Amino acid sequence: MIKALFTPANLFIALGCVATVSLTACSDNNQPSTSQSTPSNQAVTKTADKEPTKDSQPKSTAASQAPLKEITIAFATRRDTKDLQSKVDQVSSILSKEIGIPVKGVIGDETASVEALRANRANVAFVSGRAALKAEDLAGAKMYLAEVREDYSGGKTYKSVFVVPEDSSLKTLPDPQKNLEQLRGKRMAFTSRSSGSGFIFPVSELVGLKFVDGPDRLEQFFGKVTYGDGYSSALQAVLRDQADVAVVSEYALLPPWITAEEGKKLRVLHAVSNVPAHGISIDDSVPTDVREKLITAFLKLNEPANNELFRSMYNSTQLVKVDHETHLAPMRTAIQRAGLKP
Repeated sequence: MIKALFTPANLFIALGCVATVSLTACSDNNQPSTSQSTPSNQAVTKTADKEPTKDSQPKSTAASQAPLKEITIAFATRRDTKDLQSKVDQVSSILSKEIGIPVKGVIGDETASVEALRANRANVAFVSGRAALKAEDLAGAKMYLAEVREDYSGGKTYKSVFVVPEDSSLKTLPDPQKNLEQLRGKRMAFTSRSSGSGFIFPVSELVGLKFVDGPDRLEQFFGKVTYGDGYSSALQAVLRDQADVAVVSEYALLPPWITAEEGKKLRVLHAVSNVPAHGISIDDSVPTDVREKLITAFLKLNEPANNELFRSMYNSTQLVKVDHETHLAPMRTAIQRAGLKP
């Protein structure tokens, strides 16, 4: 087992770079209301909207051609996962035994993970759909596996939901146009501007139904627009009568994001389907034979001997093979229609 405990200062030294980077929670930056202390050797704050750019540094061709002596995997940090580094170490050990190459597991937010792929400081990353598209654009990485969760209504896809108080006068109507027309002039709480289910997909829906022209014209439709720092804060805005409606992932209506009692005080007004689940993106510098071994090794996490460990990381029940283009097509379409950058 190859242990990988990192501070922001020593992460890039350990990976062969003198630069430093801040690492923090992933998962669309959506954090539950329950707080959890962060060990000093794992994570510090990073702004959600800062993204790597094509102009920062070109990808190293020499590094892409060098034989792999070690695989570095960037795992997403999520505040509702306890003791993640220890679990990452155990998973890394399993993968290393399967592929016959040392595997190093690091923890990072999605911006840092994509940047690590681009700069050849990581070979694999567990990222969301939007980050996977960014990784493809900057690093040539593609998603080969997606997680399945019991709280995803579509298995490997889930819903973005518009949530209102249980006693709201707004009615759930079968016609999406009439349903969302009720929100004109209302107070809207988005999860964050970087969230797929809490911003990209709902804005795409609003643009598609011609309620707004784009992400910077939302005040033309809503009476007030606010942005939270995760699912919990957006839902709390509704619960505290600071907003009339919030948009989150469907599973955010369950603990640990809010309590079961709070969940009973909310209901879904409108849902947008086919938000692609997070998954495993592999850099194009990884040789085909090694990539196939990696995919096979990751699928070993579905087996009974390893599945409890895997479930404890992200509440995922299994990993399934996906076609990169097919799986991420809804995210690509939503980004384009919403007028956003990947």
